[in-house]
Amino acid sequence: MENQGASVVITHHILDGKEQEYEKWLDEILPISKKSHGFIDLQIVRPIPHLTFVYTVIIRFDTIENLKNWMESEDRKMLIKKANPLFRKNDNYQIKSGLDFLFNTENEGKKVPKRWKQFLVTWSAIYPLSLLIPLLVLPFLRFLEIPAYHYFDALVISGCVVFLMVFAVMPNYTKLIKKWLYK
Repeated sequence: MENQGASVVITHHILDGKEQEYEKWLDEILPISKKSHGFIDLQIVRPIPHLTFVYTVIIRFDTIENLKNWMESEDRKMLIKKANPLFRKNDNYQIKSGLDFLFNTENEGKKVPKRWKQFLVTWSAIYPLSLLIPLLVLPFLRFLEIPAYHYFDALVISGCVVFLMVFAVMPNYTKLIKKWLYK
């Protein structure tokens, strides 16, 4: 179980007008995070200017232990304390192992669905996306006069599928079927 990796999904609700200060703070914390033992990668989903104010940061580590060590480290605590005046809400995060973050719902807390249910739900969400996304993306790439190249096309298509899975499909899909999923 420990070798499957671990992810943390951090949401920061930023006060109006504090986005530039938060970006500077990110420039300070990210290099320290990347040097932490077991760090694999991270993604930042920035808010849409003048529309949303939530930053979502997803950080992956090789083990849940290394991730917890970073999240509870003195360096991180000090930097979170420094950023607190920028937040509408407190620093909010959930640690998940493997792909559990796809099944993240605030109402369920630490409850994680059975692996076979995760498999069925993920597969049933990816299958239609893997059929639909190429039909939309490939004509758009050709319209932009980007030549057909299998590996580049696959990179863009898989990126679109993963983005939609993490940020659009799974949060809504899991809410829709949560009675069955968490039963």
